[in-house]
Amino acid sequence: MILLMRAPVPDPLPLDASLLKPGLRLAVGVSGGADSVALLRALAERRTELGLVLHAAHLHHGLRGAEADADLEFARGLAGDLGLPFHEARVDTNAEAEKAGETIEEAARRLRYGWFRQLMVAGEIEAVATAHTLDDQAETVLAKFLRGAWTEGFSAIHPVVEFPEGRILRPMLATSRATVEAYLNALGESWREDSSNRHLTYTRNRIRHELLPLLEGWNPRLREHLAQMAVLARDEEAWWQTELARLAPQLLMPGRPVRGGGRASGESSLSLDVTRLAALAPAVQRRLLRYAAGQLGAAPDFVSTEALRTLALTGRAGQRRELALGLRAERTPRELRLTVEPVAAAGPGQSATVPEYSLAIPGQATAPAFGLRIEITTRPSYSAPAGQLAKLRNWRPGDRVRLRHSSGPRKVKEVLERLRVTGSSRALWPVLELDGRILWMKGVELEPEPGIDIAVTGLERDLA
Repeated sequence: MILLMRAPVPDPLPLDASLLKPGLRLAVGVSGGADSVALLRALAERRTELGLVLHAAHLHHGLRGAEADADLEFARGLAGDLGLPFHEARVDTNAEAEKAGETIEEAARRLRYGWFRQLMVAGEIEAVATAHTLDDQAETVLAKFLRGAWTEGFSAIHPVVEFPEGRILRPMLATSRATVEAYLNALGESWREDSSNRHLTYTRNRIRHELLPLLEGWNPRLREHLAQMAVLARDEEAWWQTELARLAPQLLMPGRPVRGGGRASGESSLSLDVTRLAALAPAVQRRLLRYAAGQLGAAPDFVSTEALRTLALTGRAGQRRELALGLRAERTPRELRLTVEPVAAAGPGQSATVPEYSLAIPGQATAPAFGLRIEITTRPSYSAPAGQLAKLRNWRPGDRVRLRHSSGPRKVKEVLERLRVTGSSRALWPVLELDGRILWMKGVELEPEPGIDIAVTGLERDLA
């Protein structure tokens, strides 16, 4: 007697089905990697149960040559095997990054989501699902922490992103990459490996391959805990937004008070009632101050926020502070008045009058003209020539920088235009130069100089 052994049925891939409504016309963004292949296979298996009208979509970024061509063929074949409509497009990410003054990663993300939105505008689909996992979430939270994000930044990757054209859905945020690969192996399903995911020049790859494994030696459940932090931060941020919408109208006042009552209109400033602010808990005070600054287009860091809080609670009438990036605060007998102005600078053609600051390597300097404190440290591998100095100065026409992961140098002028820094706001914009090379520029991430680390913090100034 011959016994026929049936292959084991793999466990279903865990998905957040609450995001998927019956009748939804949904495209899955399929790169060919394990995560996106698993999402497409899992949704294809459950499309009848969930009532989905399923499509597959692949964007060829014009990078990695024949490897990317093979990714497209793989994704097209997988969609055909599953009987799904397939959408594809090609873009030149290098050219777009060059034109926009972006890194390759920034341009690729912008192009990818721009194409998703085009698909939704066309009307065949209502939403796009991307295969972000618990591991992606953990890596993002850790990256946000390393960059000094506030608590709202720890919300990291959201399960739903709303665009006017439709929604981006992330139903796998609670699913680990190990679970994804186990699911695919049980199916006997292959996937593509992106060779750039192994390049340690990318910050995310260093976090994935070096930092997270190191930290997991201290806590094997670290990825899970970081992902849970994102959920907590997202829910708490939603609560704060509701609370701020309630509190802000009670404490924030536009413009300056005028004689006879009322307030001057047409002035780009906000004031807070310091007596009522002092009665609130410190957490609420910080939130209101950052909310007020945000209404003026500023985003103060922790040090600047604490400087504002100190001025509001213990400052004297007439005392003023100028914080980083043009945020100014003035204490009156009853109010803290906030404005955002360009940092005092020379007019066009007069940039030479702006102070320049020399730094030994290693060394540090305080730069009041820029509202910054900067420190340069070196690693053992770096050998600084005797007397070598770096120079913190204002940008000049003709300056060029190499953005991290970019294909070539960019004009600083073009980078500032990309950052939407125009007019008088860009009259004073610091860069750090060493032997004719710009190592650091405010607002962007440049290719690192081997052996050198640069730390920059905001510097508040007492103007009283």
